[in-house]
Amino acid sequence: MSMNSSRPYLLRALYEWILENNCTPYILVNAYAEDVQVPQDYVKDGQIILNISPVAVHALHMSNDAVEFSGRFAGIPTPVYVPVMAVMGIYAKENGQGMVFDAEKPVPTPPVPPKPPATLTSVKTSQSEKKTRGRASLRVVK
Repeated sequence: MSMNSSRPYLLRALYEWILENNCTPYILVNAYAEDVQVPQDYVKDGQIILNISPVAVHALHMSNDAVEFSGRFAGIPTPVYVPVMAVMGIYAKENGQGMVFDAEKPVPTPPVPPKPPATLTSVKTSQSEKKTRGRASLRVVK
């Protein structure tokens, strides 16, 4: 049974926890991940740190798929779109408490159980094989 990623749920929970403790939530984003839309002028070493506090962003929406909002960069309103899988961590600016997420690997497909060999299910034991087998017995091994 395959389960959904826990990352978006943890992200939302930690966001609320950080705000309830009167701290500023920041997210660390892999700026080069697929579908990430952030101002490239602020990307450093392939990463960008975004302040997602209610006073810093407008229309924040955190879904199971992405974090979306409008933010100001150098005074210019800019739409930001970050797929949840591109979020590398969330933490409080004031004390660094939060969580760094592991890189998620694709969920492997479960192996198909092997079919039993046809000889075990469809072939009857011959009379000669029955005679040579003898009687089944148990013995104690110490």
